[in-house]
Amino acid sequence: MIQLKNIDELRLMKQSARLVSQTLGMLAKEIKPGVTTLYLDKLAYDFIKDHGAEPAFLGYGGFPASLCISPNEQVVHGIPNSEPIKEGTILSVDCGVFWNGFVGDHAYTFEVGEVSDEVKKLLRVTKESLYKGIEQCIRGKRVGDISHAIQRHCEKEGYGVVRELVGHGVGRQMHEDPQVPNYGKPGSGKVLKDGICLAIEPMINLGTEKVKFHNDGWTVTTLDNQPSAHFEHDVCVYNGKPVLLSTYDYIYEALGIKSDEEKAFQVDF
Repeated sequence: MIQLKNIDELRLMKQSARLVSQTLGMLAKEIKPGVTTLYLDKLAYDFIKDHGAEPAFLGYGGFPASLCISPNEQVVHGIPNSEPIKEGTILSVDCGVFWNGFVGDHAYTFEVGEVSDEVKKLLRVTKESLYKGIEQCIRGKRVGDISHAIQRHCEKEGYGVVRELVGHGVGRQMHEDPQVPNYGKPGSGKVLKDGICLAIEPMINLGTEKVKFHNDGWTVTTLDNQPSAHFEHDVCVYNGKPVLLSTYDYIYEALGIKSDEEKAFQVDF
């Protein structure tokens, strides 16, 4: 059952989502060749705890860390380790917090040093598809409209859209109804209503859409070992329109990136 949020709950959810955004912004300054993903995980744990919140991923289903960090061909759910990050890596960093009774869940794929133009394009198109999906978060539309917009934008570039992993509702629990696939038919699925909150997260592969699930119970990689990109925002429908709860502004400030991509989806409440 979909849990619609009232304005007071949306305000609390925005606080939780923004704490995740601040965490990723803090990490953006630290992601560089030679550091380990375990180091990044410890930074995130301390930052979240220092703000009076709890890492939502740590212990969830037995997951052993505060961040899912997935380099290169890893799609999602990578477990932090002691191996130094190499120049030219792309690194999906997915973070969740539990604060004020609500979960924030947010991800960004970082470039570590210089990456190829081919991979830069994959990241750009994947992030563009996220906003294509967010544009469809309008009262009266359906989940399939979000899914189709993401799929169409990525497949026209020849990329593989992962089927086995999906976005989801978010709120007092990390995973709520409805599921939000990154592929689908327009006009299908659950109707979007004011107060619905979704974690929309395109997972897009440079090659095949097929993936491999590893024996550690978490790590997912592309079947052809080509790179995968992952971006995620928390978004709600408010007064009939899409509103971002999370933001990449902290990341962009840390990296010196100028962008107005979020402007149409930012509302104060």
